[in-house]
Formats: sequence, structure tokens, C-alpha cells
Amino acid sequence: MEPAPPHPAFAQARGKVPLAGRTALRGSPPTAQRPASRLPAPRLLALDAHGRILNWMTWQDAACLYARGAVAWTLGDPCMTVHGGVNRWTGRQSVIELAPIIAAKGHAHARVPEPTPALTNQALFARDQWICLYCGADGRKLPLTRDHVVPTSKGGKDVWENVVSACIHCNSKKGGRTPQQAGMPLLAVPFRPSWVEHLILSNRHILADQMAFLTAHLPKRARPQG
Repeated sequence: MEPAPPHPAFAQARGKVPLAGRTALRGSPPTAQRPASRLPAPRLLALDAHGRILNWMTWQDAACLYARGAVAWTLGDPCMTVHGGVNRWTGRQSVIELAPIIAAKGHAHARVPEPTPALTNQALFARDQWICLYCGADGRKLPLTRDHVVPTSKGGKDVWENVVSACIHCNSKKGGRTPQQAGMPLLAVPFRPSWVEHLILSNRHILADQMAFLTAHLPKRARPQG
């Protein structure tokens, strides 16, 4: 797969970040230097040696993998430069170029089941694009709640397929009824996001190479709409 062209945020995120002390060369300790950009440091996409998508990781964890020689392979152009300590004998500072997608060495199992995303309100609201699935109200302008499509009082379960984002007004109006009973049709059908969908939803600062890789691994099935 050809990587997507670097996003402008790629270059903006490139800066001087101190390397953790345990990964620096022997000599003077690493110095704390602020990133060149005010953008948050990008999270890096961790894979296993088979290319299975694991999770997001911090630049600190990624730097430790590089320093231990535990990186199997990478994808994408370097998105961050990490500066460590200065070697007292050579006078050179340790530098590591971090790639946006990093596969780690180790015991990897190609047929490990895909993890199930944890059902949290933050993840639920992100799945539903921060809107009330009853009236379409913008959840960034008013509080959202978790509503059970089939109320728990009627045997409904607290699972992805039975919960939607709802504004306080709609949640109160619906009460202990189903959408059909309340005359409040859903704007979309609730679904359990795949692990890849969950990773996309959980990171607001995904780099272009990462998004291209994740998009290629999205489920092929179409999502039903209400």
C-alpha cells in the first residue's frame, strides 16, 4: 500500500522532544526542549510483527522500542525527532526519528481475536458523531447522555447495539419506552464499532499515513442507516 502524502500536521508536529533518560546514551542527561509547534505530540500507531493493529502509543513508548532495538519495521516518513543525552566521549547527542506506524518485535500471533472496544460515554458519543440520535442536536453545545434503545427496565442490555447518544430533553421525553412506543425514530442504527473504527474515533490528531493505513483496514460491510 502506497502511503498517503504527508499531512501538513506531519511537518508541524515535527519538533525537538526530550528522550526518556533510560534511552539516552551514556553522558549528560537529556534536556527538556519544547516542541517547535503548539500542536499536541502525535500518537503513534503500534502494530505487532504480523502487521496486526494493536493500539495508539505515546512517543515515549515508541522511543523505548527504538532504543531497545525492538522495532521490526515501520511505515511512513518520520513524524517526530527525539533528542536524548550527549555522549561525553564523542560529544554527539543521541537522536531518534520516530515513524508514524511502528511494528514491534516479539511473540505475535496472527489469529488473535480482535479486541472489543470498551463502551464508555466518550467512545459512544464519538461513534454517534456527537449528536443526539433522536433530534440531531449538536452534543458539543449541550450535554449528551447514554440512552438505552430498549430500556433496561424492559430487559435491554448495556451493549453497543442497544445504546445511543441522546440529549437530556430527548432522553427524558423517551423515558422507559422504546423509540417506537415514544414515536421517536432513531436517526441511525446503533452498532458495535470494530477495533479500527474505535482507534479512528479515539484520536482527533491522526496523521495522514496513519489514516490511510487504518482506512484500508476498515470493515467492508456497509452500516445500516435509520
